[in-house]
Amino acid sequence: MTQIAAPLNGVMRTLADVPDPVFAEGIIGPGFAVEPELGEAVEVVSPISGTVAKVHPHAFVVVKDKLSVLVHLGIDTVKLNGEGFEVLAVQGSEVEAGQVMVKWDTKAIAEKGLAIICPVIVLDTFDPVETTVAAGETVVANQAVANYDA
Repeated sequence: MTQIAAPLNGVMRTLADVPDPVFAEGIIGPGFAVEPELGEAVEVVSPISGTVAKVHPHAFVVVKDKLSVLVHLGIDTVKLNGEGFEVLAVQGSEVEAGQVMVKWDTKAIAEKGLAIICPVIVLDTFDPVETTVAAGETVVANQAVANYDA
């Protein structure tokens, strides 16, 4: 059993709350979402310890053994070409759960009319992710919020 942490401070949500059917319907995998607080330098942390497999300004994937976790920062934020994101993570590097990966200006992105909800997805599986914090509850970065039995 692997614990998955909240990648940022905010409110726990279900994937059904994400305004994008690819995430909301679990098409790319199971998971949960966090609705972040508004801020100019919101720290986004790794939800697990492992290797940074992919890093983009708006998303990153961390892998440990058979577990691959995608953290996607907002919806349609890829269109911003990195604006509003300061990437600290390095692809191929080892990270610890709770390590800051990206600083994110959620306030500026929300002002552009984009959703800032943050899906956290276990890739390459359809086995369920057991959330241990109810939707609507406040969470903090690096707080264990889900379990996955890889």
